[in-house]
Amino acid sequence: MGRMDIMLFHSAYGLTPSVEAAAERLRAAGHQVWTPDLYGGRTVGTVEEGVELRDEIGKDELLKRAVLAAAPYSERGLVYMGLSLGASIAQTLALGDEKARGLLLFHGTSDLAESASVDELPVQLHVADPDPFETHDWLSSWYLQMRKAGADVEIYRYPGAGHVFTDAELPDWDEEAAERAWSVALSFIEDL
Repeated sequence: MGRMDIMLFHSAYGLTPSVEAAAERLRAAGHQVWTPDLYGGRTVGTVEEGVELRDEIGKDELLKRAVLAAAPYSERGLVYMGLSLGASIAQTLALGDEKARGLLLFHGTSDLAESASVDELPVQLHVADPDPFETHDWLSSWYLQMRKAGADVEIYRYPGAGHVFTDAELPDWDEEAAERAWSVALSFIEDL
C-alpha cells in the first residue's frame, strides 16, 4: 500500500493529452507516474494511422524504447500499465522484470512466450465486451496462459463500450465504463 511507481505506456494514438490525463489521475491518487513517448513526439488521429506508425517504427524498436524508458526505475519495483498498444508493451516488460509490482492493462494484451514465468504477479485487465482486438476466445486463451505463467489475473469486461473506452478524445469513449474501470484500477494499485 501507499505510493506506487507506475510506468504508463500510451496507445497507438501516441502520447496524447488523454494519456497525460490518465497519468494525472494516478498522480492525484498519490502515485509517481512516467509516460514515455515511444513515438518521438508524433500522435495520430485514427487507429489505422496508429497501426501504420507502429509498423513504420517497428515493434522491436518500440519495445527497445520502452525498455530504455523503464530501466532507470525498474529497481524500484514498477507497476507497468498500458493503454491498448501500450498494454501489450507493458505486459512484455512486466513479465520480464522480476521486480515488477503489478501489471495494469487497459484495452489490450499481448502474446506470451512459452517460457514466461512470474511469481504471483498481480495482473488486472479492463476490456470492452465485445472488443474487436481482444476476442472472447483470445482472452480465454490469454487468461489460461497468464495463470500458467504464475500471474494472479483479474479481467473486467465492459459490455457495449468501444475499444479505447477510457479516452474522452475518441469516439470509443464511454464515461460510465471509464469511471467504473478507473475506480477498480485505482483500488487494484492501492492494494499492491
